[in-house]
Amino acid sequence: MKRILLAYIRFYQKYLSNLKGSSTCKYYPTCSCYAKEAIEKYGAWKGGRLALWRILRCNPFSKGGVDPVP
Repeated sequence: MKRILLAYIRFYQKYLSNLKGSSTCKYYPTCSCYAKEAIEKYGAWKGGRLALWRILRCNPFSKGGVDPVP
């Protein structure tokens, strides 16, 4: 499952993220890099939950900033 999720993230980073244009991310690292690092470090279940929480926090009302994987 971990390999499948990482393959989806790599596909997104390579092909789909460029379609958004030049919009910058509020957070560092970007959400896809955060998800990739979290899944590599914690596995599919816990890393996936951390990535989902990060994506939910990425909204117009958030401050953004540096948010490393715990």
